[in-house]
This record gives sequence, C-alpha cells and structure tokens, in this order.
Amino acid sequence: MCGVRLAVAVLAVALTACSAAAPEVAATSPPPASAPPQETLQPTAPEETAGKGKLRFTKIAELDRPVAFAVRADDRRLYVAEQGGKLRTSTGDTIVDLSAEVSGSNEQGLLGVAFHPTGRWLYLDWTDAAGTTHVTEWAYDGEQATARRDVLTQNQPYANHNGGQLAFGPDGLLYIALGDGGGGGDPQGNGQDLGTFLGKILRIDPRGKPYKIPEDNPFVGKEGARHEIWAYGLRNPWRFGFDRETGDLWIGDVGQNQWEEVDYQPAGSEGGENYGWNLREGKEPYDGGKAADLVDPVLVYPLNEDGNCSVITGYVYRGTKIAWLRGQFLYGDFCAGWIKAAPVEELDQGAEVGRVEQLSSFGEGLDGELYALSLAGPLYRIDPA
Repeated sequence: MCGVRLAVAVLAVALTACSAAAPEVAATSPPPASAPPQETLQPTAPEETAGKGKLRFTKIAELDRPVAFAVRADDRRLYVAEQGGKLRTSTGDTIVDLSAEVSGSNEQGLLGVAFHPTGRWLYLDWTDAAGTTHVTEWAYDGEQATARRDVLTQNQPYANHNGGQLAFGPDGLLYIALGDGGGGGDPQGNGQDLGTFLGKILRIDPRGKPYKIPEDNPFVGKEGARHEIWAYGLRNPWRFGFDRETGDLWIGDVGQNQWEEVDYQPAGSEGGENYGWNLREGKEPYDGGKAADLVDPVLVYPLNEDGNCSVITGYVYRGTKIAWLRGQFLYGDFCAGWIKAAPVEELDQGAEVGRVEQLSSFGEGLDGELYALSLAGPLYRIDPA
C-alpha cells in the first residue's frame, strides 16, 4: 500500500507517491474568526528570472490546513475548505462544518469546494468516517447553507489517492476528480477500468435526482463503461483548473516513483482522453505497461529531485495587475515549495517566481487574480513584487 512520504501534516500523504511511512503531526486549532494583519513574503526567486519577473505573496488570512479554494458569483468573499471539515471565508466565517463527520487521517477529510455558476448551490467533496467519498450539495443564499443532499458517492478501497477537486467548467457542468483508489501502483487497475469512477475525471449536471449525465459525455452508450466519465488514466488528480479565457483544462497528476506530470485537455475536446496511468508514469512505461492512443503529459519533472514530491497545478494567469504574467501557467510542488510560471506555448521555459511552504492549492478570484494556499495555514494573495 502506498504510504506516507511527508512528515509535515495529515494531508502530506495525499499528495505523495509510495515510500516509507512518516508520523502524522497533530492539526493546529482553528484560528479566530477574523482576518490577520496582512503580511508579505518576500519573493525568493532569483534577481533575474529569464525575463519573467518576481511575485509577492501577501498573507490575507490564517486558516486550519487550507486545501481548496472557491469564489461565488456576485460575492466578494473568498471561500476556503479546511481539511479538518470546515468551509470558511477569508474573514473567518464558518459556512459548513463537517468536522464531526469527516475522516481525519491519511489523505482524507474535506478536499474540494465549488459553487454552481448561479451561486445558488454549494458543493463539497469530502470523505466520511468509513473513507467513502461524498460530493454533497447545499442550497446557499449567501448566509446559510440548507437543504443538504448527497449528489454522488464512491467507496474507496484505500485511504489515499482520493483526488477531491471540484470545478464547474465553461459549459456549466460539474467536473469531479477521483484518484485511483490508492495503494501502490494502482493494484486494482482502476485507472484503465472504465467500469469505475476511480482514476477519472467525471462530468455531470448536479441539478438532478441525484444528478444528470450529459448526453455528449464520451462513454454514453458504451457497454460496461460509466457514462459519467470524462477522462481517465489518472493516478491522483489532486488539482485541476480551467483557463477562464480559452476554456482549456489543466490537470496536475501526482506521480508514483519517478515523475510528476501536468496533463492538458484543449477547449472543444469531446472528452475520453486516456492519460496513461497505470500503463505509464509521466512519459515512461510503468511496470511494463504498453498501450496505444495515450495522451502525453505536457509537462513532467522528476520526483525526489531537489525535494520534489507532489505537483500542485494552478491556473493560466488572466488577471490585470501583473502584466508580465498574463498568459503564463502557474504550478508548484508541495514539498519543495517552489512556484514556477511558464508561457503556455513554451512550457519547458518555466522559471521559479517564488516559494510557498507546504503549497497545497492555488485559487482564482472573480477578477482573474490568483491566490496560493499553504497547508501550514496561510492564504496568500499573489501580487506583483
């Protein structure tokens, strides 16, 4: 079974490949329900970064193990999911509290959050005491979350590789990331099995009973395949994001032993991409795996080199306050802490633009400006240096 490789906090294992176990660290107590004074991390990128400039990380809130970020239409607040089970705003208000229900070990807990494009419904991805994944909906009026119901559930064979990302795409549909179910090397072969949700990105309309399957999903009508599947061959797609300008989809898939990878799906895709796991890790065959018609990752980097352990995929920057960053893709690594920016047409030209300790996720505001979350607690706004 895939074990814990990081010795920092409970979520550490969620993002890593297989290695020797490390002890868990007790979670910190939740902070007061108020925003702290703004603090700024000085950029640690070199003085000259291949013409890309530097970024500044301004702390705007302190939370308890923040792992996921969302914004809501016509709402200036930022919403952050804490792994321990609370959905909170950047000013400290608690919107939903699942802390008595979530599983609290390994890679489990509250892992994802998204709002319906109308802002009227809230969705959380979380694991219960038995380790089962839930995608749960609440009606939300900006003050109270009510009318709770489960949209989708998935049993998990192991306690790791839960995925957890939720996001509504440009088509107004909900995309859901699920890892391969855990264990080392995908022992059940879930990544390539179209009969399970595990190792997939799903695409549904959550406003159904319990949801609706879009008629144009790629495996609708295919015998033996789950019709909810949009893409497959993924190990642990911890974070993915859509380019708000083009609609392209960027997927960070955490590696096994050798490679971290970023996968890409262009806007206009009809879905059905096979990103290769567990026949391949990065661009290399895994355990003798062979297959045709696999979609190559657009970016890979070595695991266990210079402290690397887990890719954290961000966004293509479409904001306005950092002119030189426009059109560049941001991504980072949880263990090493670096954040890099790369032009989308020259991903091999990525350069370090800053560092965040225990980087767990990125966020994108309604205005296209970006944020970075640290499992250690801070929520940072990304500013020009």
